[in-house]
Amino acid sequence: MAALSIEAVSRARAPCIAVFRALQLGDLLCSVPVLRALRHAHPHARIALIGLPSSAAFAQRFDRYIDEWIEFPGAVGLPEQAPRGERLPAFFASVRARRFNLALQLHGRGNRTNGIVRMMGAKRFCGFVPDSAVGAGDAVGTGDDFVRWPDDGPEIERLLRIVDRLGIERRGSELEFPVREHERRAWRRLARRRGLDPQRLVLVHPGARFASRRWPVERYAELADRLALRGWQIAITGSADEMQLAASMRRAMRTQAADLSGATDLGELGAAIESCRLLVCNDTGVSHVAIGVGTRSLVVASGSEIRRWRPLDRQLHPMLAVDLDCRPCVERVCPRVGHPCATAIGVDAVFALALHQLALGARSLPALAPASA
Repeated sequence: MAALSIEAVSRARAPCIAVFRALQLGDLLCSVPVLRALRHAHPHARIALIGLPSSAAFAQRFDRYIDEWIEFPGAVGLPEQAPRGERLPAFFASVRARRFNLALQLHGRGNRTNGIVRMMGAKRFCGFVPDSAVGAGDAVGTGDDFVRWPDDGPEIERLLRIVDRLGIERRGSELEFPVREHERRAWRRLARRRGLDPQRLVLVHPGARFASRRWPVERYAELADRLALRGWQIAITGSADEMQLAASMRRAMRTQAADLSGATDLGELGAAIESCRLLVCNDTGVSHVAIGVGTRSLVVASGSEIRRWRPLDRQLHPMLAVDLDCRPCVERVCPRVGHPCATAIGVDAVFALALHQLALGARSLPALAPASA
């Protein structure tokens, strides 16, 4: 089958495009370059994101690119949320009623998600298929135009292959995280109450969705102590669900640190990251927020797929990781004694790299083109 012509979709007076990516924050942020390219190619299209309940806030933040958010009720075989099968018939009926011109499957290699996307009833589908299914460019169903899932390379570059397949122009691979002015004001108020000076503030985020993705909290505490003794202010960040983890880190420290866990929403946390000197974190969503706001970071990667999730700018956002035979890990808790992918990364190495990042200082934000031609 010939490559999908986006011009054919554009002939509709107001083309409707569905983007299926029912994943977490970091995964969504990696899809922003695709959304940006879609909006530039179709400034008047109605673009809908179909995702997890938590992605509603993402869609609202990125209203520059997304016009509508549709909640996906989950399905068997997709572990991101408990499936609510009783809601699927109404979901598919609602999506089909929108008569999408194009539906994009940006949810991995497609083993379980291609069938979901096909049932949306769009005129055209584009997304990924496993290498074992068909070769790139082969049809897998009427109206389908899927490409082979790349088994290597950064996630952003993998997703941008869909942009190439659509025949539209890439608009860069940079990530974004728009911070609203009211979020900056709320963060400044919080910083003043806690006596925090952004010019010497290091944010430490010890949490991650799975325990297998976390560097030991005791090592975060030792790292924070060393930085504090060098004169840097330390603030521990995390969601309300991570307050116990942050408290454990605080108890393990010998020096003072501000515990901000549960004290900010995501936008206020973005403002804090935007204004601080350095973020130290696991390979989780906040690492992509730091990329989006242009603040230097240091990522300690335990368990995750290094080549897939390593930031594209390795100088602004270096990643420390040990490549073991058990990576990438699919377990919530490491089944190996001692969590070797995490404990193999010593505090000395992280501390030295943190000092290097702090010495470099200034950050730089990429220049983004306007949202419409």
